[in-house]
Amino acid sequence: MQLDQRDLEILRILSQEGRITKAALAERIGLSPTPCWDRLRKLEKAGLIDGYRAQINLKKLGPHVTVFVAAQIADHTAASFQAFESAVQTHDEVVGCWALGGGHDYLLQIVTRDIDSYQRLIDAMLESRIGLSQYFTYFVTKPVKGTGIPPLAALFSQE
Repeated sequence: MQLDQRDLEILRILSQEGRITKAALAERIGLSPTPCWDRLRKLEKAGLIDGYRAQINLKKLGPHVTVFVAAQIADHTAASFQAFESAVQTHDEVVGCWALGGGHDYLLQIVTRDIDSYQRLIDAMLESRIGLSQYFTYFVTKPVKGTGIPPLAALFSQE
């Protein structure tokens, strides 16, 4: 799908303000509501918009820890990677998991109540024999940046 500046602006605005009304969105990008709505449906149909979510302020909910784990699996076969990836899906505390090239096989982002619950999760993963051979734990001490908003202008610049 070929994107123009208005499409990129729709994506940018929605990534920051997912609850904006269609009328307000149309006004912000300088279109009448019907053509704006048509563009939005095309972006959704093309799969460029995965969904609309609330950004939860975990600090307001109560104590928690965010942990990044660099993980290595013992056996580098397709079946081992698939088993690990399937097992990760079953743990709600794992909020992100990325396969990596380089020194580690995966990077996991875990959000849990406290360090003890994190350790119980890791112990369960080790006991379940999903191929986890080594893991390196990095506790987040403070968030510095984490908007989750992709740099659309940089990704689609014509330079």
